[in-house]
Amino acid sequence: MKHCLVVDDSAVIRKVACRIMEGLSLRTSEAEDGEQALLACRREMPDMILLDWNMPVMDGYEFLKALRKMPGGKAPKVVFCTTENDVACIARAMHAGADEYVMKPFDRETMTAKLQEVGVV
Repeated sequence: MKHCLVVDDSAVIRKVACRIMEGLSLRTSEAEDGEQALLACRREMPDMILLDWNMPVMDGYEFLKALRKMPGGKAPKVVFCTTENDVACIARAMHAGADEYVMKPFDRETMTAKLQEVGVV
């Protein structure tokens, strides 16, 4: 079973995202900021990461740059999940190694389509 790490400072978003992922037969784990997510990736590198942009301690962009430098860190598919709709921000995330992005609020259909695009489901 593929593993998805959901990284968001909002417990509500994490819960909704995990419910969607589990409905798509993905095993889930959670982190509330980029620092916790890096620790989780050191313990077990996930197959996919759903990543918020704006978080305390370490934001999604800084996490992504650090992840891609880790051993095995190029492997996970990373989908940014954000309210940022600025084209420059999205381009920056893609340049840093994101595979796709989804805008908040999202629903099961949107998330399923994005995960199909990156080959997770």
